[in-house]
Amino acid sequence: MGRVLGLAAVALLVVVAALAVGARPIPPGTVLDALVQPDRAVSDHLVVLDLRLPRMLAGILVGASLGVSGVLMQGITRNPLADPGLLGVNAGASLAVVLAIWVGGVTGPGELVWFAFAGAGGVAALVYALGSLGRGAATPVRLALAGAALTALLLALVSAVLLVSQETLQVYRFWVVGSLAGTERASLLPILPAFAAGLVLALWAGTALNAVALGDDTARALGVRLGLARAGTLLAVTLLCGAAVAVAGPISFVGLVVPHLARGVVGPDQRLGVLAGAVLGPVVLLGADVLGRVILPPGEVQVGIMTGLVGGPAFVWVVRHLRIMQP
Repeated sequence: MGRVLGLAAVALLVVVAALAVGARPIPPGTVLDALVQPDRAVSDHLVVLDLRLPRMLAGILVGASLGVSGVLMQGITRNPLADPGLLGVNAGASLAVVLAIWVGGVTGPGELVWFAFAGAGGVAALVYALGSLGRGAATPVRLALAGAALTALLLALVSAVLLVSQETLQVYRFWVVGSLAGTERASLLPILPAFAAGLVLALWAGTALNAVALGDDTARALGVRLGLARAGTLLAVTLLCGAAVAVAGPISFVGLVVPHLARGVVGPDQRLGVLAGAVLGPVVLLGADVLGRVILPPGEVQVGIMTGLVGGPAFVWVVRHLRIMQP
């Protein structure tokens, strides 16, 4: 209980920092006034309401999606190095965005969201279909191999398009970095149903993943329908990752590091791990975003770069000190 309360306190501090810290520091009292009694005649209130609040909400949604997806992927594959990108979700979204820019001339972030989501979902479904070919069900090894093969193919196609179209490269390079800046609340609303459905599926899958962690034979003996459990888990990952990539672009390391931190807080129970991932994901992502705002003033470093810079050393520290590599 103490760890859970500590986690809640850290999450609250990070949320406050996401609203108060930046190129223009705003006192927490002013932040509270902007949320409770907004006055658009006050410039600090406008900064909080129109810039930092949508960015913070996007960070919560994206961080929770990536954190929960990482817990599910490591649970269903029984692989502590698995992350949501293993399904080819990021590569599918990237190819869809590139084609939308190149063929359709789409440049607005609000329009690219839909192409990214469609590409992520389509490739995840294709990975599952390829993993189910032949005899037997879609095992973790088959899914990983299908995802790795499709990711390599799709990223090669992305590179080919970018080589022949400089205009596409100019638009794509801002999306592929991964960023929460410039998020509008209106762009988050269409993604909320996918996020909510994915989270509900993730909570449902947690019980089955506890049995899957004991091995396929034991899970079957306990009455778990492995095919249904894997399909439901992968659908949840697809919905959550599709929402995350559509909002912020491909962001690395969050889905890899958060499951290990979650197990360090709540133990191996996958149901509690899903809930812990939904809290720790935003903590990690918003923390990286806040750090990126202050590390090189007066400019900022995009959160996709910060998660890579911080995530690598953080993952090494997790592996060496927390000793929770086994799911």
